[in-house]
Amino acid sequence: MKDFIITEERTEKAVLVGLITPEQSERQVREYLEELDFLAETAGIQPVKQFSQRLDMPHSVTFVGSGKLRQISEYVVENEIGIVIFDDELSAKQLRNIEKELKVRILDRTSLILDIFARRAQTAHAKTQVELAQYRYMLPRLTRLWTHLERQRGGINMRGPGETQLETDRRIILDKISKLKKDLEEIDRQKSSQRKNRGKLVRIALVGYTNVGKSTLMTLLSKSEVFAENKLFATLDTTVRKVIIENLPFLLSDTVGFIRKLPTELVESFKSTLDEVREADLLVHVVDIAHPTFEEQIEVVKKTLADIGCEDKPVIIVFNKMDAFTFIPKEEDDLTPRVQENIPLSELKETWMSRLPGNCIFISARERTNIDTLKSILYERVREIHVRRFPYNDFLYQDYREEEE
Repeated sequence: MKDFIITEERTEKAVLVGLITPEQSERQVREYLEELDFLAETAGIQPVKQFSQRLDMPHSVTFVGSGKLRQISEYVVENEIGIVIFDDELSAKQLRNIEKELKVRILDRTSLILDIFARRAQTAHAKTQVELAQYRYMLPRLTRLWTHLERQRGGINMRGPGETQLETDRRIILDKISKLKKDLEEIDRQKSSQRKNRGKLVRIALVGYTNVGKSTLMTLLSKSEVFAENKLFATLDTTVRKVIIENLPFLLSDTVGFIRKLPTELVESFKSTLDEVREADLLVHVVDIAHPTFEEQIEVVKKTLADIGCEDKPVIIVFNKMDAFTFIPKEEDDLTPRVQENIPLSELKETWMSRLPGNCIFISARERTNIDTLKSILYERVREIHVRRFPYNDFLYQDYREEEE
């Protein structure tokens, strides 16, 4: 896979490209490109310029129009750019034609996210899932002739009579996908067995958009160190910790963050990781209240939860990063529509959020603001589940004492 993922340690300069279409407004494209910028930085790439173009739909041959492609090409040559990253997924034909014109490395949003996942994967489980997603992404793009694949497979007389390099590469990839699926099934069986051995403890899963502070909150609640940093997809492997609030223990899991345009290859490959979400009794949806498009991020998370069949699970929404929330009052003569930055937090709380009594709370995990109140809410919700699950408290606490031992 070394030819597929980015492996250079040196920082390369990149330009980012997005399309304004009837489905994506100019404002949305600006936000998507800013997120793509953050993704690039997470991958160790230095974005230096953004290009956008208004089209009814992506050009089937070059994604953008020929004039825009020439403009990008001129900038690439003049500024010694090494990578051009497109915000949407490119077809094999588009990749081939854009590379021919620009003569630099071309990435799309999917391949960039796959690269970040490959860098972040630590356990055998995560590495297997990422590799499977990479090969699934690669398979329909074999017209780029991945001739290096032949060297990754041993055996005598591997190529049959009259078989083309493309057919050989396709067969190699299909074999690898088949093997990775079997490896993943075995790991999933082991994970499933581990989950069964946890007994009847209530399970809570932290879910949310990437980089909203789930891991920091996990550390606070579980009193154990969980890796967290200000980068996208800091957590890939699901972390599970036992938490006790007052006299009630429960299992708390921190899951991989969601993102706009999450590659279908990753959703499919990481379904087993999201089993912790499926099996949870309660979801804690963590939201970055300071992000200018936090409401869109909420919708992305809701859609992803629906995709994995978890849309009906009980949810507590935790609006995190109160400490980073900024309010910019509008000038009196400013007639433009108000956006989130122009609305004070006190006013935001009186919108749709006010209709979530007992199911939402505003905190700052970094400043530990309202953490005790959050613990009280979790205690009450866990206790409600306990009462339903275990009508006899003596039996309940006996189970817990045995679990502790």
